[in-house]
Amino acid sequence: MPALRSFAVVDRFLAELGTPAMKPGYVLLGDEPFLYQRARSGVLGQLVPSDLRDFCLHDLELGSDLTIFDALNLAQTPSLMAPFQVLFVRGLKALYGRGAKKEEFAALDKYFRAPNPGALLLFVADHLQLPADLRRLEREDKERYDRIRETLGEHCGIVELQAVAEPDAIAWVQQTAAGRGVQIDADAARELVDALAGQMMTIAQELEKLILYVSEPARVESTVTAKPNTITLADVETMVLAAKQRSLYELTDAISGRDRARSLLLLRGLLNASDGGEDSAIGHLYMLARTFRQMLILHEKNVRDSRAVWNVLWPGFRMPPFAADDLIAQARRYRSRGELAGALRLIARADQEIRSSPVDKSLVLERLVLDLASPGKVHQHNEAA
Repeated sequence: MPALRSFAVVDRFLAELGTPAMKPGYVLLGDEPFLYQRARSGVLGQLVPSDLRDFCLHDLELGSDLTIFDALNLAQTPSLMAPFQVLFVRGLKALYGRGAKKEEFAALDKYFRAPNPGALLLFVADHLQLPADLRRLEREDKERYDRIRETLGEHCGIVELQAVAEPDAIAWVQQTAAGRGVQIDADAARELVDALAGQMMTIAQELEKLILYVSEPARVESTVTAKPNTITLADVETMVLAAKQRSLYELTDAISGRDRARSLLLLRGLLNASDGGEDSAIGHLYMLARTFRQMLILHEKNVRDSRAVWNVLWPGFRMPPFAADDLIAQARRYRSRGELAGALRLIARADQEIRSSPVDKSLVLERLVLDLASPGKVHQHNEAA
């Protein structure tokens, strides 16, 4: 499979693992969930034996209950049950909050001058959004990006999880389908990527369904024009555009309209249409966070016409054209920026809970949707922040 530029940074990172070139720490920089999952799965596959996972894999979240000193202490302490430890440290934004954090950075500097060779630290900086073209980086994210490179970048490798460029997304769809023995027409691949606004996690899920769909004998027998093991534009329109594409915006419409019963019903439809696994749950949360961030910008810029959307939302962060008017209307249902910010905090809390391996991820999502559709919960979480 030919290399794609958007995946090159993650692929180079994975190629370093287990070699003398591997660094004692890396920063996974950016909020692209598909590339993050690609990096995480590669780390687990190479460095975390499945039978030792409970002893050598640590998912940590910086905050009031855990500090960077705790994380470094854990990394420095050899495990009695496993020869190597992998630590994913989320919530990196806390390290760059108010205050100089001189003691924290001094502790990091001390650790990396004599790191534990039996541990790998992976800092997850998903509070930044990196576009496919870094020259289009927002000023606030640029400042955060530079600050991380100036501090942790002195000791750690930087793995930039940028938004996947549209040509690479299309090529990935074609290559992935070919690897499964399925051909996808160029128009169908382009429509799949465009219809799902380039969101790779969702694209991967929908491609899997399309591959299974065109492999079914009943699909070929139902129409004389269908070719076996070939995904056509009509297949994408049938399987994706008619159902999945609009379901997320229907969900946010119900949430912004405070219709809890309809919100829950639409969420269950989304869950039933996916495999319900970790990737799916993270994908749903990511799309909710993305949509609420879009609404926040539309609200702040007082956008009232879909033609203005293209001026305030940058390429790679725009919704599909069919959803523009709906999303503008949904954003105007919120009375203040604080309400939308409170909704994003609820989503972030659910994301943290999902990644801490709850017994039932669907229950986490259901509780989130009920909270988002309850004005009191959104106000309460905004005031608490």
